[in-house]
Amino acid sequence: MLKLYKKSEVTFSLLCIGIYCITMSVADNISALIGIKSVISLPVIAILSLILTVFLFKNGLLNKYGLCKPKISCPRMLFYIPLAVLLSVNLWYGVTLNFSPFETVLYILTMLFVGFFEELVFRGLLFNAMRKNNLPSAVIVSSVTFGIGHIINLFNGSGMDIIENAVQIISAVAVGFMFVIIYIKSESLIMCIVTHGLFNALSAFSQENEISTTQRIISGVFIVVLCLTYTAVILRINKKQISNK
Repeated sequence: MLKLYKKSEVTFSLLCIGIYCITMSVADNISALIGIKSVISLPVIAILSLILTVFLFKNGLLNKYGLCKPKISCPRMLFYIPLAVLLSVNLWYGVTLNFSPFETVLYILTMLFVGFFEELVFRGLLFNAMRKNNLPSAVIVSSVTFGIGHIINLFNGSGMDIIENAVQIISAVAVGFMFVIIYIKSESLIMCIVTHGLFNALSAFSQENEISTTQRIISGVFIVVLCLTYTAVILRINKKQISNK
């Protein structure tokens, strides 16, 4: 792993993304065949997260990839209130228990690991690998790749149709853009990881089957506007120079 990492951080990042997308898609489908939500997905994402974390720890790379305390005060980030608002979206149209208690626990844990792994790979590895040469391109690629990665939900047994998935992808691109700006400003992925994991986990209690396409579009538009507005505000408040590293 270290040899590949030293040879090309971009290739290493893309390999991690590819392995993640393929293994989680397979794991989700096997879980569906077994009939127990996330029963295979949880150990798979936990193992992937452990392997990557141990690799970063052993090579002294935790701080480089944002696994550290934010280096900017909460007031200057508006106490991250917009992130709390973002978390509410999955519960707008009612609250229910979509799975059995056991499956709910499995699903929540899986989503927390997914938030951790995706942030570390898309915002940590891929973004940092690219920012050295071209910061604007790194921001765009990190955000767009993160959004497009959600196309996996068309094939993992989620039941999502093309329109719903398109809305999810566009929303994810906006969220990815917001997260990468938070990371640039705070030099930490912690708040992004927490928000991402909790947002996904709360979908366990969302009235998914009762939400219309129109409602999904409304939610998607809200997420895009919220993310872009918050990003603009924190860029204005925190005007320190954004530099390539």
